[in-house]
Amino acid sequence: MINLELAKKHRDTLEQTMMLAEHMMRPYSRKYDKEEHTYPKEMEQAVELISAGRSEAMGGGRKKDAPAGTVVNGGNMGAVVGLFGLCWGDVGLFLGMPGSGLGNAAINAVGTPEQVKKYGGSYAAMCITEPGTGSDSANISTTAVLDGDEWVLNGEKIFVTDGDRADTLVVWATLDKSLGKAAIKSFIVEKGTPGCEVTRLEHKMGIRASDTAAISFSDCRIPRQNLLGTEEVATDAEGRKKAFGGVMQTFDNPRPPVAAMAIGVSRAALDLARELLRAEGVELTFERKPINLSALEAELARMEAQWNAARLLVLKAAWMADNKQPNSLEASMCKAKAGRVGNDITLRCVALCQSLGYSEQHLLEKFARDSKILDIFEGTQQIQQLIVARRVLGKSSSELK
Repeated sequence: MINLELAKKHRDTLEQTMMLAEHMMRPYSRKYDKEEHTYPKEMEQAVELISAGRSEAMGGGRKKDAPAGTVVNGGNMGAVVGLFGLCWGDVGLFLGMPGSGLGNAAINAVGTPEQVKKYGGSYAAMCITEPGTGSDSANISTTAVLDGDEWVLNGEKIFVTDGDRADTLVVWATLDKSLGKAAIKSFIVEKGTPGCEVTRLEHKMGIRASDTAAISFSDCRIPRQNLLGTEEVATDAEGRKKAFGGVMQTFDNPRPPVAAMAIGVSRAALDLARELLRAEGVELTFERKPINLSALEAELARMEAQWNAARLLVLKAAWMADNKQPNSLEASMCKAKAGRVGNDITLRCVALCQSLGYSEQHLLEKFARDSKILDIFEGTQQIQQLIVARRVLGKSSSELK
């Protein structure tokens, strides 16, 4: 059964990643927040360590040699713990370093052994969002047409995290727009393929060290075997078209890691806020009853409680993934909770510290800006709540919109 205390190896992981974050990330946080889209060269010696954490987050799981029935705290648990430590340092710098992206989660989730072998170790970004398609992924307009032994892709993708620095793209496209969700498939596109072009980089409120790209596909030809999953449009027992096939499996893996990122940055804000307030004579201790706390102390205690609730949801979702238990509900629950808590805590810490929180003298205002995206990408707060409601009520996507 699940143990809410971290194993020693994961406590060691957390300690090591926080040391890396403190000494190799924080010193450059402000510099690369101001120098948007600039590659952080000073951190090249940390790339290997950070890349390992990213790779584990997007592809981790049960160890192959784990006996059946064994309780495992494996790759997924290690990933969320490591991400917590790294994003306690700097979310933008973490995302901006080469490693594994959301595209790797798709390849590992639904790719063939040959595809995993060839592309699993690449730096793969995910191309889903389009100018007219946000949370409603079923409305994808990018097309994929089979021409002999090649797929021909046409369309435009926006808000592609690390789309410029990645060397592989996983692109969602439709085989037949009239068939709706059932015809949505994902395709592997190598950067540099003729017809695939990065058209612009976005200027953003937060995570400014990470590039966010718009990418166009114009008669972009890729090998037939670069389709992830099967070419057939899936049907159920009654012959009705089934929605999405395997592509939605992409999201269950990265949602707990993204939630862990929110846990990391909100912990950073809480730690800094408590340090600044302590210097002003306000220090939270848990020996006193809530009724005897000052308003500031009571607010800090409330945020600590919310933070711990979100942290435990993330650990549970990761533990379930390691132990091969279906965790789609828990993945969405932890993403919804941690995303909201991360936003609330970072903004509240700015407010509690007043001018010190709002100025660039400290990193509190940056933590607040960086945290906002963590409640949006990999499924917005509203979408996560909708998924949870469907799971709890036993409703399909067509029954509960």
